[in-house]
Amino acid sequence: MNEILDAILAPDTTSADFAGLTIPESYRAVTVHKDEAEMFAGLESKVKDPRKSLHVDEVPVPELGPGEALVAVMASSVNYNSVWTSIFEPVSTFGFLERYGRLSPLTKRHDLPYHVIGSDLAGVVLRTGPGVNAWGPGDEVVAHCLSVELESSDGHNDTMLDPEQRIWGFETNFGGLAEIALVKSNQLMPKPKHLSWEEAASPGLVNSTAYRQLVSQNGAGMKQGDNVLIWGASGGLGSYATQFALAGGANPICVVSSDQKAEICRKMGAEAIIDRNAEGYKFWKDEHNQDPKEWKRFGKRIRELTGGEDVDIVFEHPGRETFGASVYVTRKGGTIVTCASTSGYNHEYDNRYLWMSLKRIVGSHFANYREAWEANRLIAKGKIHPTLSRTYTLEETGQAAYDVHRNLHQGKVGVLALAPEEGMGVRDEEMRAKHLDAINRFRNV
Repeated sequence: MNEILDAILAPDTTSADFAGLTIPESYRAVTVHKDEAEMFAGLESKVKDPRKSLHVDEVPVPELGPGEALVAVMASSVNYNSVWTSIFEPVSTFGFLERYGRLSPLTKRHDLPYHVIGSDLAGVVLRTGPGVNAWGPGDEVVAHCLSVELESSDGHNDTMLDPEQRIWGFETNFGGLAEIALVKSNQLMPKPKHLSWEEAASPGLVNSTAYRQLVSQNGAGMKQGDNVLIWGASGGLGSYATQFALAGGANPICVVSSDQKAEICRKMGAEAIIDRNAEGYKFWKDEHNQDPKEWKRFGKRIRELTGGEDVDIVFEHPGRETFGASVYVTRKGGTIVTCASTSGYNHEYDNRYLWMSLKRIVGSHFANYREAWEANRLIAKGKIHPTLSRTYTLEETGQAAYDVHRNLHQGKVGVLALAPEEGMGVRDEEMRAKHLDAINRFRNV
C-alpha cells in the first residue's frame, strides 16, 4: 500500500506507472462480522453502539471482474446506511450479501463472513476489468453507490427500477470505508478538482439522493418559487436539500434541533428556520397516539414564515416521528417525498388530509446514474458545496458512526483511508479560493 500511496502523492506519476503497480494481496477495511449479527439482540436502537461492531481488519483483495474497477481509496464518509449496517437494523446486511452471492459465480465473491462497508469514496483507479473503456489507471474519481446488473428491461428507463438494483457497500461487499474498493466502472465519476480527497468523498450518496428526491422529475420536481419544508436541514441529507432549494429559486423552510444548526442554515442562505426543540413541537402524545393540535400549530408557524402559504413539497426522511405532520402541512395538491425512516418505518398519518386535498406521497431511493452524474457536476462547478464538518481516521470509523447514530454531528463526517492527512488532493487552487468560505461552512460552526 505504501507504493500505491507514494505514486498517488507524487506529482509526475503517469497512467502507465499506475498500471505497473503491484496490487497487494490484502488491504485494511472497516467490517462487520457475520458471527456478531445478533450481538445487539433485544436492545433498543438508541443504545446499540457501532464502536462495538465495527472492526478494522486486513482482508484479501477481491478478484476483478468484467466491467469493474479497483480503486485506491484516499477518503470515504459515513452515511446512515453505515449506521444501519453497524447495528444490524432493520436486518443484518449479510442477508443482502447471501442473496447477491446466489446471482452468479462472479457475485459469489460478495458472500463472505465479513462485510466491508461504506457507500462513498474519492480515490484513484488502480485496475479496470475487461470491457472498461471510459476509465483507466491513474484517473482521480469519486463513486456513486448505485450497483445494477441491467439485464432486465425494467432498469433501462430508470436504473433505480432494475430488479437487481443494490446500494454498493450496503447491499454489496467491498465498500468504500477501506484502502481499496471494488466498484462497477459505471459508478465512477470525475473527482471535483477544487476539493480535497475528504471533501470530494463526502457528498456522493446524500447529494445524489437529495437531487433525485427534490429536483428530479423522478422525485418532487421542484420549481422556482416552491416552498420546501426540509426536515433536518443541517444534516447529511438536509444540508444538500437546502442548497438545492436555494440554488433552484425555491424557498426552504428549514427544520432543525438547535440554535447551532439554525446558524448553519443561515450561513447557507436560508431565512425561514424552525428550531423544533426550542419551539417544543411534540407530534406524538405517547407511543401510540399523535397530536393533531401540534400539526396545526406547526402549520401555523410555517405560514408565518411564508407569508401565509403552505408548503408545496416536504423533504421527508425522519419517518414515523414526523410523517403525520408532514402530510398535514402540505398544501392542496402538494407532494411529500420520502427517502428514509430514521425514526421508524411504520408511518402513520390521517388519510383525509391526503386524499381530499389531492396530495401525493412519492418514494425516492438514491439516484440513477444520470442523476448522480448531474449532482456531482454541480459540485464540480461550485454550485453546490460539500457539507463536511469533521474527519476521522479509518480506525475511528466506529466513533464516526456512533456520532451519526446519536445525531452528534453536523452535515457529513469524513473518513481518511489512504490519505495521510486532511487537505490533500486539490488540483484547482484558483477555483477553490473562490468557494473556500462555502467549502468550510460546516467546519467553521
